[in-house]
Amino acid sequence: MGENSSYQVRLVVLGGTGVGKSCIIKRFLFNTFTERHCPTVEDMHYREFDLGNTTLKVDFLDTAGDMQFPAMRRLSIANAQAFLLVYTIDSKTSFETLKKCFEEIREQRKDFQEIPIIVVGNKADVTSERRELLKEDVAEWVFCELPRLRVKVLECSAKDNVNTKEIFRSFLILAKIPFQSDSSGLCRRSSAHASCSKATGSEEGHKKNAPRSRSLIRRVSKKVSKMRENVPSDNETNDCVLS
Repeated sequence: MGENSSYQVRLVVLGGTGVGKSCIIKRFLFNTFTERHCPTVEDMHYREFDLGNTTLKVDFLDTAGDMQFPAMRRLSIANAQAFLLVYTIDSKTSFETLKKCFEEIREQRKDFQEIPIIVVGNKADVTSERRELLKEDVAEWVFCELPRLRVKVLECSAKDNVNTKEIFRSFLILAKIPFQSDSSGLCRRSSAHASCSKATGSEEGHKKNAPRSRSLIRRVSKKVSKMRENVPSDNETNDCVLS
């Protein structure tokens, strides 16, 4: 490895609707959270990070959870170098959806056993009475049914910002991306962009809106375009640092 190594990675986020996929990404990238659920069609965020002598370039691809766009999902899975699979600890149904997402990966990717996969149970902030899934049960499914995978099981709360940074630390380890543990952390180098952000004015002095990019599939999908108009833009107010 040279003194200035560079890695380009696409991290694809899959899971059912309403499990908090977008919330986890936005908590990590922007340190923001909203209770309002706005269905995602497909959002792309880009970041460059300094990892000591390594530059990490990451595309965070946030996918739809309602399974209405199978062609987009297949393309996302085909182009991924890592996956974040999300369920909620208060919904067994969401975990069944996660299993279906994994089956899609296994069917489409012959190299699925070599791909880093993080399995995350969101909403760890809910009361014990509302919990329907134990982390131990999820881990048993992962490590008994899928023992040869490069996988890690975590629980997090995007709302309370619990374990969101640990998700991406685990990604670095599973992806075998070298970084200096004694460095200042996973520090953002460049701005992000969201492909489905709607250009809006800002009352807080932000004069630039995040640039948008569209896949070929989205260009020919009127439904996607209509839904995209309802997705608010991201205000980039915080750096993300893993320290």
